[in-house]
Amino acid sequence: MARFIFRLPDIGEGIAEAEIVAWHVKVGDRVEEDAGLADMMTDKATVEMESPVSGVVVEIAGEVGDMIAIGSALAVIEVDDEGAGDDGASDLGAQAPVEEQTDAENPDAATADRLDAASEPVAPAPRPAAAAPIEVQQTSRPGEHESVLASPAVRARAKDLAVDLRQIKAREGGRVRHSDLDAYLSYTQGYRAGAAAVRADKPIKVIGMRRRIAENMAASKRNIPHFTYVDEFDVTALEAMRSDLNANRGTRPKLTMLPLLIVAICKAIPDFPMINARYDDEAGVVTRYGAVDLGMATQTDAGLMVPVIRGAQSLNVWQLAGEIVRLAEAARSGKARSEELSGSTLTVTSLGPLGGIATTPVINRPEVAIIGPNKIVERPVIRDGEIAIAKLMNLSISCDHRVVDGWDAANFVQALRKYVETPVLLFAD
Repeated sequence: MARFIFRLPDIGEGIAEAEIVAWHVKVGDRVEEDAGLADMMTDKATVEMESPVSGVVVEIAGEVGDMIAIGSALAVIEVDDEGAGDDGASDLGAQAPVEEQTDAENPDAATADRLDAASEPVAPAPRPAAAAPIEVQQTSRPGEHESVLASPAVRARAKDLAVDLRQIKAREGGRVRHSDLDAYLSYTQGYRAGAAAVRADKPIKVIGMRRRIAENMAASKRNIPHFTYVDEFDVTALEAMRSDLNANRGTRPKLTMLPLLIVAICKAIPDFPMINARYDDEAGVVTRYGAVDLGMATQTDAGLMVPVIRGAQSLNVWQLAGEIVRLAEAARSGKARSEELSGSTLTVTSLGPLGGIATTPVINRPEVAIIGPNKIVERPVIRDGEIAIAKLMNLSISCDHRVVDGWDAANFVQALRKYVETPVLLFAD
């Protein structure tokens, strides 16, 4: 028998290692040529590793969540002797078949992690148990309550709750009342009327995209002195204009608030170049960008991703609406290209209808600002001494205080207000 050592190839982007985010095989499985072995994640994308040969998997390196260096053995596949000829060797190049050897003769195989993926995961060590709750067991049998004084309603309730009325001490006249039953339930540990069952603890390993998000957010909060400024916008006129535009859009994509807000941002940015910038804190250099490559925080099943609208300042509202839909679908389906997920100069994050009153978004490092529109609500306002109903929206902006002063952030938001509250300016030259 001969063995192929499948080494993790250079996935590109100048990376030195990749993370195992999923195994498609386990030791003992037969794998066919070009079938999936594992999914490996870099900083930018997830790439499926395919088997270059057919055979039986005899070793795999690492478990989900482990980092594997480029060039290291990822899997060892045992192939039939007749399938390990010169053709197979030339196809693999450095991953040529090797005859089965001892560990001393074959250090690569010796150093490969020998984890049998078919084995059961090791359960976490149990935590010290707290005082055991007193469980209320069903002990009633026909006729056992007959010696207890209680109304039919109390008896029915006790039966539904699986409570033996003989365990309850009546406080008035020897008759068990609802208040006695309530007192019993409140003092019985581990049992509450209508309480949900306690679910078992479940440890979840932080891997893949969720680990990337955790690392990036921690680095952002650790390295960037954030401050957040929030102001209220009256979007009554903007919403009316959006409704009119949608009513006459024809085959063009439906407008949400986001493309209109992006137009306002792009029109305000030239007067506030410090907002559309990236800070290389190691080099001590702030780069202010002319083009607005706008990151769009998008929630996916894998976690938060930030696809980028390139040159947002050159697109009209309909083009922006189309790009928003396209990029969001690509991110959620896992089809977004690497270049569509990096290089943003400013990010917008919105929870849509969930909104919230105000948010304090975390900056997408190394950018220096992130903008968060919140939900639109109708509230009474005073206009010319009269009470009127207006559509209001809070807008949040978090900034890197090393680069952006509070004065700059406040004035930038006021410039946005001008375009949002006078929406005809969005379409003026």
